[in-house]
Amino acid sequence: RFSVSSPLPDNAIHVAGLRKGYGDRPVLWDLDLTVAWGELLVLFGSNGAGKTTLLRVLSTQARPDAGVVSVAGFDTKRQGRAVRRRVGVVAHQGFLYDDLTCRENLAFYGRLFSIAGLEARVTTALDRMGMTGRANHRVRTLSHGMTKRLAIARAILHEPQVLLLDEPEGGLDPESVEMLRTLLSEGTRDGMAAVMTTHNVDLGRSWADRTAQLSGGRIVSEDRADHPGSPSRASGRTG
Repeated sequence: RFSVSSPLPDNAIHVAGLRKGYGDRPVLWDLDLTVAWGELLVLFGSNGAGKTTLLRVLSTQARPDAGVVSVAGFDTKRQGRAVRRRVGVVAHQGFLYDDLTCRENLAFYGRLFSIAGLEARVTTALDRMGMTGRANHRVRTLSHGMTKRLAIARAILHEPQVLLLDEPEGGLDPESVEMLRTLLSEGTRDGMAAVMTTHNVDLGRSWADRTAQLSGGRIVSEDRADHPGSPSRASGRTG
């Protein structure tokens, strides 16, 4: 179960006037964005549109050049540690140690977060991603898909309030994709906010509460989901 404590700010994510570039190359330019609690926002955009950079800024892996960025009510520049404790990240890089087992990897990250009841929490995370049978396998022996499953288990281990996912379905088989869909649906139903990037438009639209198109460093269009499975519709939220 995801942990969304009270009191909470009005929005899980608030971005205003965000600018971020690398050298002389601007990537994000005067970008504004809000994400509500219990909402799954799916971001679309071509390669180089800035989707990954935006997630890196939200997770404090990259520092904004200008603008206001707050996650779970904390400023990413001044309160990065507080942000990191409340955010789970699924990136292209798994952030896993090849020579440790699956269980050892999760236990290592759990100690970084000072998680109480760590052994039980690790067991639950492995089970949620269908990794119980591979708990004692070293990461270097896993397939790409199983490594991705473990990376997702790592991201949810500390029950984050906000989950950031960069093309998380890449390399997953249909069973794993369904596990991810269930995880996101249950998490947002419990109040967790999530931002996910994908090139799979059909999947993104079918999962999202809201979609947004990123182009030229800005959000250029947004659409509210209109499907029966939308978590916001299931719980009566209107956004």
